[in-house]
Amino acid sequence: MGHALNPAQRLAALADPTTLPPRSGTPARFTVVARDTSSEARAGVLQLPHGTIETPEFMPVGTNATVKSLDPDDLRDLGAQIVLANTYHLYLRPGHERIERFGGLHRFMGWDRPILTDSGGFQVVSLGPLMRIREEGARFHSHLDGSEHLFTPERSIEIQQALGADVAVAFDQPVMPDASSRREVERAMERTHRWAVRSLRAHTRPDQALFGIAQGGIDVEFRAQSADVIRALPFDGINLGGLAGDETPEQRNLAIEATVGALTGDPRVRYLMGLGSPIDILEAVVRGVDLFDSVLPARVARNGQAWVTGGRMNLRNARHLDEDLPIDSACDCRTCLRFSRAYLAHLFRAEELLAYRLLTIHNLRHLTSFMGAIRSAIRSGTLAAELPRLRARAGGPGSPRLGAGDEPGEVPARGAMRPRYAAKGRVVLRTVQGAEDTEG
Repeated sequence: MGHALNPAQRLAALADPTTLPPRSGTPARFTVVARDTSSEARAGVLQLPHGTIETPEFMPVGTNATVKSLDPDDLRDLGAQIVLANTYHLYLRPGHERIERFGGLHRFMGWDRPILTDSGGFQVVSLGPLMRIREEGARFHSHLDGSEHLFTPERSIEIQQALGADVAVAFDQPVMPDASSRREVERAMERTHRWAVRSLRAHTRPDQALFGIAQGGIDVEFRAQSADVIRALPFDGINLGGLAGDETPEQRNLAIEATVGALTGDPRVRYLMGLGSPIDILEAVVRGVDLFDSVLPARVARNGQAWVTGGRMNLRNARHLDEDLPIDSACDCRTCLRFSRAYLAHLFRAEELLAYRLLTIHNLRHLTSFMGAIRSAIRSGTLAAELPRLRARAGGPGSPRLGAGDEPGEVPARGAMRPRYAAKGRVVLRTVQGAEDTEG
């Protein structure tokens, strides 16, 4: 008689890639339609069950099944082809079972174009002292009410399948890329590889694509190693995770180059998670990345920061109170076509909700228009010639300042990978009996 597996042996068996069952077909088809001859940049078409996406593209983030202050018509009007929703937040509220009863995420939020759900790994790890990681998964306390939960690869996939997005993402363990030790990065990367196999094994929904995540921090050796492991698995797309954190742009670019270099010849779409500023996106496109997401355009809009041709503008600056000009004369969004800087500056001082809506529309349209310009340059074979203009448009190094005071006093800190929920003191951490340490 065979012996029953102990918990460690069971988890090891689930993470064994040699026993994965074959996957039949894929609901995601990616085709490269143009390549830049002077860089790794490429333009493509990603076909998903709810529509076709032209890449490179940026995905607005609808954390709670909504991009804050916008409705689906706003998103269509500003050119969004796909949006991202957050598994962690929707699991906690309103609950994936409820969304499933309403017919899935598309019907629930009234959006008929593609949706991607992240795995929840980033949010769980961001809970800091509210979270403990072990091989089984991540045990955490809700930032809403302190209740205890366990996310495993299997649980994350179960939730994402219930939500019913076009694309689900494997559960992973990101770490702060620069602040973490090499050993911490290595252990998190190796665990991410094991969780990738378990995510694949748990995923059974045939009308939903599943993307895997390559980790490795800013260590170029780890980056290439992780890309090799993930590309060997039958995912429908490959994500670059664990960046857009506390690393410098130079460190990030080297990590991207190492990852993309290890993916040479791989036909799947590449998605860099969490990157949102125009200049950073442009530099990643040049290095071969296709998809991006970030809360940044909407978050800074709520602080009064407008993204404009050549940089950014702080609408809380008093000098804008008397400017009868659009935010950006080159922008075709409804905000710029109809309202003045003076009106927006007034709304922010009066703390009117319309301020957040109008500036979020502008910032996201600024970014979707910028992505369209990049795609056009790649398709026409003129990217190399247009790079200086595109970098200047994005407000990259060497771009002129827009004016005194237009650098906001409260610029989001470099990197978002920090325990935001815990730091706010919104939850009193309960004692977790026998909890494993984060090194697992």
